Parts: sequence; C-alpha cells; structure tokens
Amino acid sequence: MSQTTPEEFAGVRKIEDSVRTDFRGAMTYGRYLALDELLHAQRPQSQPEHHDELLFIVQHQTSELWLKLVLHELLEARRLMDADDLGKALKCLARVKAIQRTLTEQWSVLGTLTPREYAQFRGSLGNSSGFQSYQYRAIEFVLGNKHARMLEVFTSEPEAHALLARILEEPTVYDAFLRLVARSGYDVPEDILTRDVREPWTMREDLVPVFQRIYEEDSTPWGLYEACESLVDLEDNFQAWRFRHLRTVQRTIGFKRGTGGSSGVDFLKRALDLTFFPELYAVRTAIGA
Repeated sequence: MSQTTPEEFAGVRKIEDSVRTDFRGAMTYGRYLALDELLHAQRPQSQPEHHDELLFIVQHQTSELWLKLVLHELLEARRLMDADDLGKALKCLARVKAIQRTLTEQWSVLGTLTPREYAQFRGSLGNSSGFQSYQYRAIEFVLGNKHARMLEVFTSEPEAHALLARILEEPTVYDAFLRLVARSGYDVPEDILTRDVREPWTMREDLVPVFQRIYEEDSTPWGLYEACESLVDLEDNFQAWRFRHLRTVQRTIGFKRGTGGSSGVDFLKRALDLTFFPELYAVRTAIGA
C-alpha cells in the first residue's frame, strides 16, 4: 500500500523520480523555442512605458508568427497540388483555416484596449503600420491579390522585398489548383493555364461552367469538390478577419488616419471588396438555375 507524503497530502505534486532536472549541455524547452530571444523581443517605445503597450506589441507579434505558419502551409499546399497530391494539400488548407479562426478571435484581446489607453502611446508607433506587414502581403500574393507596386513599400527591407518579388513571379495557390483541375480532365481554358501569373487574378466567366460541372456531377472526384469548398472557407475566413480588424480599429481610433498614412477605417472597408476566388462564388448562382 502506497504512503502519501506530507507534501502530497497538502496538495503539492511531487516531481517524479524519472523527471530530468539537470540540463547542463542538453536541449531544453527554453533553448528549443529560443525563449531568451522571443521574450525579450517586446520593446515598448513609450516614455514612460505605458502599461498597455505590451498588449499591443504581443498582439501583433503573435499574429506575425501565425502568418508565418499560414504562408508556410499555403506554399506547401501549392507544391502538393503541383504534384497531384490533393489529399495532403487539403490537410495544409485545413490547418490554415484553423489558424485563421485563431487570428480572428485574437482581435477580441486587442478590443480590450480602450481609445484613451491607445491614445496615450499611439504616437510611439511613428509611421509603423500593419499595412507594412510583408508576411500578410505575401499571403495575399500567393492567394492571387498581386500588386507589383507594393514592393516599393519594402525597398528598405531586402529580405522582405526578395520574398515578395519571388512570390510575385510564382503561380498562386489558385493557379496550382486550376492546373490540377485541368489535369483531372476538366476543360479549363488554355489562356488561364498559361496566364501571366504576375498579374492579379480577375473574374473569368468562362471558368464558371467548369466549377458548375464539378459541383453538379455525381461522378466528380470528392477531392475536387472538397478543395473548392476549402478555398471558399479560406476566403470566408479571410473576410471575417478583415471585418474584425476593421471593427477593432473603428472602436479604438474611430475615423482617424492610420499611423502609416492610410485613411484608416475607410481603407479597411475597401479591402472587404477584394476576392481571391470569384468564380467559386459566382457558380452558386449558376447551380440549379
């Protein structure tokens, strides 16, 4: 019969004998995650330091970490589609969608920052703005919203500029999917398959019948149908994130101009009109008509 020690009786959990406590020369949790660097990367600029500036910094740094993973997964999804491995590509898209939900919910944390609190350190941001997030821009590029002039924003950041310049020249996730659809026996117009991928995607009415066939025929491979719906999910999530961003900005600064020079809320409203996969929405009008 085991004996209960006084520490355990008092609610103190005993460290098991097998748990390692000497980590000299060994990999640790902190070293693996580079916590010394990560936890010292929050450097408030307000003088004296305002209590709520740490919230603002952590919110945006964690968002950038998630965006790094979103970009990583989208590039892998594109590679897998090119290799006709749609199942694994869909797994990547499922992860992206889960991250998007987390990113959207994060706005509720920043929403606890009151207008007065933010106003007390907003001047410390200078001209820094989320508009300058090169990872966000890279994600928009790889999804089809390409804009070559955006590279001008990053001329002072060589690595960011190089990443965006590379992705500008590469096919989008949608390009990769449409080429896979064509290889699956569907009549995707040839000029779509050979288009200049540096250009932003625009609506193609002649692609709607292709998607209508995918949606309406019983013989459609399930993966193609699922991929169409996953891309719609991805765009819906993106729009939900944009809307929560807009509402959080509006409740915090009203209709002031953005720190980076944009019109603020009005600029964010116009972003709601952007779409990545317009044919996947247009086909819903055609189905059953």
